[in-house]
Amino acid sequence: MGAARKVRVAVVFGGRSAEHAVSCASAGLVLGAIDRDRYDVVPIGIARDGRWMLTSGDPARLALTSNAEPSVESVATPGVSVTPATGPGGGLVFSGPASVPPELGEVDVVLPLLHGTFGEDGTIQGLLEMAGIKYAGAGVLASAAGMDKEYMKLLFAARGLPIGPYVVVRDRDWGAAPSSLERKRVLDEIAELGWPVFVKPARGGSSIGTSRVDTPDDLEAAIEEARRYDRKVLVETAIPGAEIECAVLEGLDGGAPEASVPGMIVVDPHATWYDFEAKYLAAESRMEIPAPIPVDAAERVRALASAAFDAIGCEGLARVDFFYTTSGEVLVNEINTMPGMTPTSGFPMMWAASGLALPELIDRIITTALAKR
Repeated sequence: MGAARKVRVAVVFGGRSAEHAVSCASAGLVLGAIDRDRYDVVPIGIARDGRWMLTSGDPARLALTSNAEPSVESVATPGVSVTPATGPGGGLVFSGPASVPPELGEVDVVLPLLHGTFGEDGTIQGLLEMAGIKYAGAGVLASAAGMDKEYMKLLFAARGLPIGPYVVVRDRDWGAAPSSLERKRVLDEIAELGWPVFVKPARGGSSIGTSRVDTPDDLEAAIEEARRYDRKVLVETAIPGAEIECAVLEGLDGGAPEASVPGMIVVDPHATWYDFEAKYLAAESRMEIPAPIPVDAAERVRALASAAFDAIGCEGLARVDFFYTTSGEVLVNEINTMPGMTPTSGFPMMWAASGLALPELIDRIITTALAKR
């Protein structure tokens, strides 16, 4: 009798969002750490135009640096396209040279390392459900709620979680002209938050399209910049204090979610705030793990991280971001249902500090995904 086939994992990355390069970098770290003795890995990239394709699994070609941003197109296998099959049996269909074995599409689970729209917002999750393919991470509803910062905050508030003040700027509220009554009302409402504020796309990530605004003079330009990425914009009060992160995993065998040791973001001193450059490219940005906050505050962070995970009905994994204020209060900022897995990302580092090395962390995520009905 032949040896049993290894679990086949399709690592899907790239995508159509502005976070394409970050997704590629996440895939690079995971492809380099996943246990090849346990898993048969199929790297699949989604190009910026939405095409699915078989790619190289070489982690070195997916590194994000100050000189180059990785892309699916640069690592694609020529002539091989991939299509999710929604008929009986589901799976993935590979089209291309005869040298590509058709059984490659018989995947057991998809690990969608996709950040932003069309990857983290419930769309690919719905597609995989239609195709009957198990996948890691949050389901359709939790992904959509976690991606939309307005509804995320509404769910947090409904569960009694402490959050900071914010204003939502919808397309219909902004008005067609700077002098419109709608726009004036919104600007007045934002002014009541005080200064500075952060302006961001309501359904975005990696600080892309996000601005720190210190005076009213720069507010409209910041809103227009955010509207380039999403017609709905969130404006939040800048909370004085430390930025704290906590990683969460779905509990095993139906148990309660588990939270990692929290970490604190230390921003490169040459950066004004924690923007894209500071997050992924600045040499002196780092995570201090465990976070240098009082023990009771750290336990509060961990408890609220698990509560936020449950508040949106999350599954698999998430990262929850907090503010630890100068007065000692812990506020929930947001949840990320497919956190970054790059070499500089907090999620894998916090679990490593909690005793779960990256190969074991990936195994844990795959195990909980395979246990889904």
